Amino acid sequence: MHRRLSITPQQALRLSLAAAFATMGLKALAWYLTGSVGYLSDALESLVNVAGAGFALAMVSYARRPADRGHPFGHGKAEYFSSAFEGALIAMAAGMIIWVAVERWLNPRELEQLGGGTLIIIVASGINAGVAWLLFRVAKAHHSPAVEADARHLLTDVWTSAGVIVGVLLAGWSGLYWLDPLVAIAVALHILYHGWHLLAKSTGGLMDHALDGEDIAAIEAVFARYSERGCRFVRLRTRAAGARKFAQVAVQVPGDWSVEEGHALADAVEQALRAQGYYLVTHLEPLGAHES
Repeated sequence: MHRRLSITPQQALRLSLAAAFATMGLKALAWYLTGSVGYLSDALESLVNVAGAGFALAMVSYARRPADRGHPFGHGKAEYFSSAFEGALIAMAAGMIIWVAVERWLNPRELEQLGGGTLIIIVASGINAGVAWLLFRVAKAHHSPAVEADARHLLTDVWTSAGVIVGVLLAGWSGLYWLDPLVAIAVALHILYHGWHLLAKSTGGLMDHALDGEDIAAIEAVFARYSERGCRFVRLRTRAAGARKFAQVAVQVPGDWSVEEGHALADAVEQALRAQGYYLVTHLEPLGAHES
């Protein structure tokens, strides 16, 4: 069902970018109306959403360029740079939030028009939640780490906004205005953790992780069909590069087969897996080779 999703990663990220501009404007308006640094921190995180979605769109478009002489395995790993970039932006936004929050802690200020400002934040969070849900579906359908990173950031933004709303309303209703900058600092620490997670994931993606169990099972199912001809598939190795999935295997064939027969079998297996989105490289050898 996910593979039949008609929305492409580029289209999804364009929608995310438009939503980021809209929610940033709404949250900035909420900050202007209330004077809350908690709401300002939420607006600053939306600024990160704008930059992150824009960079992710650029990297996803680049990653889907066909292989060329300089990049014979394609450009898929470019998507991981998007996750790293977004993680770095989050760290910068957190620093800005803490700077503003400390100043407000030292100089508390009464909050105004909390009802209207809070309603605006709720509307903005609803937009982010809807877009995040769509991005998760697109990321799963197209195996896109950049789209998934953007979806996770938006979902984090939704939970962050919920915490900000509770904290700011408590500050306004109780008159303890120092709670407002405290909420902002908590937001900063929360998104710092999220940024570290994105950086760790992008680094891991550049380390050529093996495909997951579901992918391995799909590849081995194809091997099983062709094994009935008397050949064996050994020493399977896999890796992922963004949305692209690569595999390498040794194909052992009976010793009395001709080179043409072995080549035809290997070519058929490669084409069968290519139809499922896997790029397979084969190495022909006689049955029993290297068993010692």
